[in-house]
Amino acid sequence: MSARPAHPTGAAAREAELRALAGSVPDPELPQVSLAELGVLRTVRVTGPDRVEVELTPTYTGCPAIETMAEDVVRVLRERGGVAEVAVRTVLAPPWSTDDITAEGRRKLAEAGIAPPRPGRGADGPVPLELGIRCPNCGSADTALLSRFSSTACKALRRCASCREPFDHFKEL
Repeated sequence: MSARPAHPTGAAAREAELRALAGSVPDPELPQVSLAELGVLRTVRVTGPDRVEVELTPTYTGCPAIETMAEDVVRVLRERGGVAEVAVRTVLAPPWSTDDITAEGRRKLAEAGIAPPRPGRGADGPVPLELGIRCPNCGSADTALLSRFSSTACKALRRCASCREPFDHFKEL
């Protein structure tokens, strides 16, 4: 006798559909990446016939954009997902990490001229050794920190010594 799936096929498909919709919402401070690509969308759970619970983890505890993220997720799930009741919770554990940014999210950040965070060590891997932050414009690692904070608290302002262009760097957490 085989075990029954945790969710009926229809419910699992509905959760996947709603997760894709919620995940497609652009980050309000970094609109070039979605909430799924940034890794802040944690859970989308159907809790009733017309009810959904969503969990978001902000990039840092005091992130001022979390309310806008929640409002945008509610709007998208109501308008495009046909859900009447959407509850969005902010979850701080486990904490968000720059390792949560997907490869596609990192690619989009670099394409937008923002140096993505260096990859982390993962769960059990070694800490990568990279001495400089690479310029997203020319690829040079000869860059200098201008300010620990940029347009948002999760980014630093740097300048490339090779092409002389300033750029944002998404800080590693």
